[in-house]
Amino acid sequence: MRLVEVLIPKRKREAVEEVLEDEGIDYTLVEEGSHDEPSVVVTFPLPTPAVESILDDLRETGIDEDSYTVIVEAETVVSDRYDDLEQRYAQNTARISREEMQARAKDLTPRFSTYLVMTIMSVIVATAGLLLDSPAVVVGSMVIAPLIGPALGASVGTVINDQALFWRGIKLQAIGLGIGVVTAAVFAIAVRQVGLVSPMIDLFAISEIEGRVRPDLLSLVIAIGAGVAGAWTLTAGTSAALVGVMIAAALVPPLGVVGIGIAWGRPEVAIAAGVLVLVNILAINVTSLAVLWQKGYRPENWFGADEARVATRRRAIALVVAIVALSTFLGVVSYDTYRTGAYEEDVTDDVTAVLESPEYAELTLIDVTVEYTDPVPLRQPERVVVTIGHPVGTDPPPVAEEIQPRDSVYAESAIHLPTGPLIDSHRADVVVRYTEQEQ
Repeated sequence: MRLVEVLIPKRKREAVEEVLEDEGIDYTLVEEGSHDEPSVVVTFPLPTPAVESILDDLRETGIDEDSYTVIVEAETVVSDRYDDLEQRYAQNTARISREEMQARAKDLTPRFSTYLVMTIMSVIVATAGLLLDSPAVVVGSMVIAPLIGPALGASVGTVINDQALFWRGIKLQAIGLGIGVVTAAVFAIAVRQVGLVSPMIDLFAISEIEGRVRPDLLSLVIAIGAGVAGAWTLTAGTSAALVGVMIAAALVPPLGVVGIGIAWGRPEVAIAAGVLVLVNILAINVTSLAVLWQKGYRPENWFGADEARVATRRRAIALVVAIVALSTFLGVVSYDTYRTGAYEEDVTDDVTAVLESPEYAELTLIDVTVEYTDPVPLRQPERVVVTIGHPVGTDPPPVAEEIQPRDSVYAESAIHLPTGPLIDSHRADVVVRYTEQEQ
């Protein structure tokens, strides 16, 4: 529930009282003498879904849209008339008023200096966590990231035609991404030069980095969920802290990976993670925009509503087109995941079929690992490593010779398997490794 306080001209008192009486709203009136024009302060409690419509009704009496208005959260109202009012508005969409949403969107973004410092620190922590392969540290970086405010501010500014709020959100998002990339790159270069991390480290052996270099379409689902949750939380008037972590999860770690790719001279890493960042931030913007529009938020005046409708449509179309274009990369990654998964399954089936022969009954297939030539799609298999167990104290039979033997420098027993139709026409070397096992 909300407690609303509005300063009105005394000459509008009767019209305002008539609106409040017709709605069955309890109110108090206090004459105000500090203004040149005689004024009255009217105070009344309202259910949250009723605030916007009641304020619109009051403005139709001739009260200026910019008149002094305070809306605060109330804990309890003891009144029979309020109970009836609450029941009447219970069927309305549970959302805060346009004015309150606008104020909350502005409050979500801290002052520029604070925004800058917190963005820099969150990216530094994320980059360190990525290099350490520490999920806990990466999550910690998300908690301090102040990225939710600009993303939601741009959407709110669009639907209510607040150009200042919209451009502030766009500007801060651009600054945040730019500063994030520069910070991550500078920090990663410093870490590498100082020797805190080996310059020969395999970036793709770090699971926290690997997941951001090969993002698939599920990454887009995460960003969409973050945008919907952020806008929904904002309109419900509840805390956006946890949603802010979710939005940061879609943006901060990939920014760190972009910087690491630059520091290690791996443009494919920087580009792949950069595409993920762009797709995520665009998805967050378009989904939050859609939620706010679906919730019915519009400017107060009719000509502003028309401008907002046009701007919302244009911006939504531009965002969707950009997302579709960038999502091509995510689709390629998803396809690559499918094709390599199918290939690995085929190879495992081939090896299993050989070992099912009675003469190899004592052998046990322990693992089949496929190594690829490239870290990013489209990957081609370079080597298949088959680990086979045999009883202690026995010599393993030459199983490799049963699967098209071939000379290789990789091991004493190397075999050559057909690749199947999904991996172009490339053939991978197959290395068989034996290990003794207790029976």
